[in-house]
Amino acid sequence: MREAGQAVAVELQESVRQALVRLVASVKAQVRQVLRAKIVLAAADGEANGAIARELEVSVNTVRKWRGRFAAAGVEGLKDAKRAGRPRRYEPQARMAIVAVATSTPPHPESTWSHRTIAEQVAGTVFAAISASQVGRILADLDLKPHRVRGWLTRRDTPDFWERAADICNLYREPPKGAVVVSIDEKTAIAARSRRHPGKPTAPGKSALEEFEYRRHGTASLVAALDVNIGEVLTETIARNNAVTFTGFLDQLDAAIDPDKEIHVVLDNGSSHTATHTKKWLADHPRWHVHWTPTHASWLNQVELFFSALTRRVLRHGDFSSRDDLIDKLESYVISHNVTAKPYRWTYDGTLLKAA
Repeated sequence: MREAGQAVAVELQESVRQALVRLVASVKAQVRQVLRAKIVLAAADGEANGAIARELEVSVNTVRKWRGRFAAAGVEGLKDAKRAGRPRRYEPQARMAIVAVATSTPPHPESTWSHRTIAEQVAGTVFAAISASQVGRILADLDLKPHRVRGWLTRRDTPDFWERAADICNLYREPPKGAVVVSIDEKTAIAARSRRHPGKPTAPGKSALEEFEYRRHGTASLVAALDVNIGEVLTETIARNNAVTFTGFLDQLDAAIDPDKEIHVVLDNGSSHTATHTKKWLADHPRWHVHWTPTHASWLNQVELFFSALTRRVLRHGDFSSRDDLIDKLESYVISHNVTAKPYRWTYDGTLLKAA
């Protein structure tokens, strides 16, 4: 028999030891579970309770507790014991009714459920009063969040979706020798807005301040062509985004590019690109080879990378006193970009992306 004051002996099978070692090394394990595993491992190595307590910075009673529970019940003894607590106030039927309501369509004219409206609906279903706060606790316990909605786009799948995506990516990664590769698109309705009051610059420990209210001075639209091989961009301010305007821009490009070179162009499915007038222009210019992005995949159009940089660097926090001021700053950015232009490093190969 164990003498009074003598620590409980702990013996570990090799498989159990390895499991505890993995638990201690895990970055996802709960802190309390890691602590208990460390206590058991140290006890199995013959360390005294006092030494373990000092090493792990816990009380001796904590070491005794988990050492004894492991000796009595093994790994199961390291789990949290069930607590008595107050019995559930609501029957399973009420909980089921809450789930049924939260996953159904809200009553007209509301578009999302609130805890209060769920409580009212459930009360009429199970004839039991229930508070909005209790509904919230039950939903939280079930990890059910009817108030949260994520956007979803149903892709109009085409049989050749991935083939078209791969075709465009191959064009970027291995452009045809001696050919010009251009990516074209429009950026429309760019707002020229001026802040009603000047902002304040950033300071140590403080973010820059930007006036919330602004004045509108109209909008401007751009059509841009990115030379994929060298990274330079040609832009033009347009009054209307239609097929006539678009083909007029193509005329400029066609005249500026060496007539002996083939031209490969990446276009999305915008109305000005797919109009009959545009298709006729393309048919009349056989050196132009179009690579259409799949539906809902305009992000494959590389000029969108330029538009993204333009938005971040010029538009998002820009202050424009007039439409002409907006256009001037857009053109100045394009000129500056082209001075040091480099091709974008495209790495995606057009294969199915893994879900996050």
